[in-house]
Amino acid sequence: MAQFRSWGRYPRSEAVLYPLHWQEDPLPPTGEPMLAVGMGRSYGDVCLNHGGTLLLTRPLNRFIAFDPVAGCMTCEAGVTLGEVLDVIVPHGWFLPVTPGTQHVTVGGAIANDVHGKNHHRAGSFGAHLQRLALRRSDGLTYHCTATTHGDLFRATVGGLGLTGLILSAEFTLLPITSPMIAMESIRFDTLAEYFTLTRESDAGHEYTVAWIDAASCGSKTGRGLFLRGNHAIASGGNTRPAPAARPWQIPCTMPRGLINRTTMRCFNHLYWHRQRARRHHCEVHYRHFFYPLDGLAAWNRLYGPRGFFQYQCVVTQPAVVEEILRWVVRSGGSSLAVLKVFGNHPAPGLLSFARPGITLALDFPNRGHRLFSLLQTLDELVLADNGALYPAKDARMPPRLFTASFPHWPQFVPFIDPAFSSEFWQRVTATDKGAVS
Repeated sequence: MAQFRSWGRYPRSEAVLYPLHWQEDPLPPTGEPMLAVGMGRSYGDVCLNHGGTLLLTRPLNRFIAFDPVAGCMTCEAGVTLGEVLDVIVPHGWFLPVTPGTQHVTVGGAIANDVHGKNHHRAGSFGAHLQRLALRRSDGLTYHCTATTHGDLFRATVGGLGLTGLILSAEFTLLPITSPMIAMESIRFDTLAEYFTLTRESDAGHEYTVAWIDAASCGSKTGRGLFLRGNHAIASGGNTRPAPAARPWQIPCTMPRGLINRTTMRCFNHLYWHRQRARRHHCEVHYRHFFYPLDGLAAWNRLYGPRGFFQYQCVVTQPAVVEEILRWVVRSGGSSLAVLKVFGNHPAPGLLSFARPGITLALDFPNRGHRLFSLLQTLDELVLADNGALYPAKDARMPPRLFTASFPHWPQFVPFIDPAFSSEFWQRVTATDKGAVS
């Protein structure tokens, strides 16, 4: 057994690590549950399998086919989104959807059906998936599309790795002429201003998102920076990306308590005042626009040995967002808060998270019981609004919230591979009213 942690560094977990180097490699003959894991960038326990076997898919990192005319990529599941970008951007293509880090494997992007700043335009990653190859524990490989093994396809997209081992995938790309993003950053003072900005921006901008000051109280609550952007148009079709800068490295795990009420307020105050003008226009490289945290390697070490939690929910009413922020500020604040309005694109997977509504992501240092008490209060607000929590970021969602958040879970259960499981699935389907026993 070896220790394996998710990006949030909570909970602690041990598993047998079983690397896969070729798609033809057999699955291990074990009676313990298996689970595929790529980069381990999920924040909670969806990538953990305590006492079982973790199938390490990162060595499955080969490109199979790339059509630079039609804009279509086929690769193994262990290829990262950053590696895909290195190949496609010089040919004038971009990922159709990308989350906030490029250090995610294609298999992980499918299993969690990731979303990005352009959900209002493009939906989630699974909406651009043409086909996938899935190895089941019965030894068979299924080549799935929306029409061939369609039910298994819809269960695997957003299926949290529970339907088997994703071997490879084919997905469509977005045409671009430049690696730069024409970006505008707009200061706003209230959440009402934010919702006005997003309504005005969605039609004309591919990407929209906002940073929220979730540590300041009183009249400052709800202020933030609204970012909107489009792919810049380059003369001459120069799409070759600039060399990636070496990220700053957090050298070690920081002492417990480094991120606290005072430091969170200081950071949010400084971040708010970094932009003096009401509006700021510029062109930035796509890495800076999409992946700002990737410039600080191992940034999760800042939260100390106890790790951190991210609470990402989707709700339907702006008033619920306001109430959540009031509770968060009263409790001491959040170190990072991101707000986005999803579009009306139908979810491609049975357990896909992204859906019409407002998604708010909040980071908290692990403060033990005090934090759990706050998050339980937020759970009730989300439940009352028929909202949902994001499994890829979760480490403590109760079963009743999971079953309410994902009403299609009973249709999903028959597609679970009997040899696969995860700590997340065992937790949210523990014996509880309305959950699997």
